[in-house]
Amino acid sequence: MKDRFLIVVEGIADETFIRQYLYHLFGQKVPDNFILRTNGKDNLKSSVAINRMRSMTDQGGINLVIFDADNNFETRRASILEWKKQNGLEFELFLLPNNQDKGELEDLLENIINPNNRPILDCWEKYEKELVTIHIEGRTPPPLTTPAKKTKIYGYLEALLFESESDKKKIKEREREYHNALHWNLDAEYLSPLKEVLEKWIGKYTPII
Repeated sequence: MKDRFLIVVEGIADETFIRQYLYHLFGQKVPDNFILRTNGKDNLKSSVAINRMRSMTDQGGINLVIFDADNNFETRRASILEWKKQNGLEFELFLLPNNQDKGELEDLLENIINPNNRPILDCWEKYEKELVTIHIEGRTPPPLTTPAKKTKIYGYLEALLFESESDKKKIKEREREYHNALHWNLDAEYLSPLKEVLEKWIGKYTPII
């Protein structure tokens, strides 16, 4: 693992996943200050993020921005790269879920569930399809709102975890256990693009911690 790098992510869900996936790939925990959470996509443009990236570049390290592609991969990528150019920054860019499609972390997660648990999400998708057919008197306009993708992942974990308070905590983004092979497959083919980027830019050297 490279000895100097900074990974910039949007939120706690992204940070939790990336930390655990890096450990899965390289067998080493990432120091807290090696990942910067901006707490929102617009905060990539904050002075904190800009200064941290410039400092890392000055130290000869690597900056890697891992953000959501959101509704349009090409538009999102072009916007970030233009901002990068305007500010004279140096960083590599990976857009979730797979650096080619629109989407977000939750799309990636949906594609790396343990295959044995697929019926849970199949059930959820039936629920979503049924929602659009329901019309409630006095409500305009139809149809009903489809729950956010985050809610689907919450529902997936809640269906699998037991009723104890300690288990239910693991549903929360900060507490999730992606190394739990009963729930997730960190060797899924869908992760190949992210794996390649992390191995290329982060996995070159043994860290000095």
